[in-house]
Amino acid sequence: MPVVLGVLVADLAAESADLYEVLSVLAETEWALETPARGWTVRDQAAHLAYFDDAAVLSATDPERFRAEADALLAREGDLGERVAERYRELSGVEAFAWLQRARRAYLNAFVVLDPSTVLPWYGPDMSAASSVTARLMETWAHGQDVADTLGLVRRPTERLRHVAHLGVRTLGWSFTVHGRPAPDAPVRVELTGPHGELWTWGPEDAADTVRGPAEDFCLVVTQRRHRADTALQATGPVADAWLDLAQAYAGAPGAGRPPAGEPA
Repeated sequence: MPVVLGVLVADLAAESADLYEVLSVLAETEWALETPARGWTVRDQAAHLAYFDDAAVLSATDPERFRAEADALLAREGDLGERVAERYRELSGVEAFAWLQRARRAYLNAFVVLDPSTVLPWYGPDMSAASSVTARLMETWAHGQDVADTLGLVRRPTERLRHVAHLGVRTLGWSFTVHGRPAPDAPVRVELTGPHGELWTWGPEDAADTVRGPAEDFCLVVTQRRHRADTALQATGPVADAWLDLAQAYAGAPGAGRPPAGEPA
């Protein structure tokens, strides 16, 4: 089916609103709480989203300038995400939240008018405008999960998880490659149960390798917010089994993932 960018943008706006509802009532001391992402506070999570929203807007509006700035950043040592977090740690929670709202509003306005197939530069391979919006939604949901976990909140899963799950499936090969392993040739059938009991599927029905389980659990694993052992996911076949150990739906260096519940980080 053709991608309707307006629908993707509307879903990103809705995901943003859910996160804002949580952030808007935080006391300054809560912005300084450390999240499950080791060394990152709630403030760091918001600043991370804001920074890369601004970067994505630049990639859409001035791609040559973006390429030059991205090349300069990537030439420096150290993980880009960690360097961004360190750079903005002097912000107050109020300042970080205002930046996120401002940057996200600019992103939504810039991307809603684009053709979904527009190719944009990024820190890794170029991506389409539709892929950019999907990635921003995935990042918002994943970093929002870190905030929710920090505050002891349980989020209600929504139909927007399908975007996150789709990105998780599409990055199967990347998950192996970023960990220095060859991308598998064998297809994997993914069957996930959505928030209202609906079945979401990817891959050929006759694939020997399968992943089955709740969509929310799959999204938590591919964004590395939960260890597979703490979910109801079931993998059949060597490729599917290895994938759940490596799954990484986001760009950048290989993530270490989260340890099983009860084990030290």
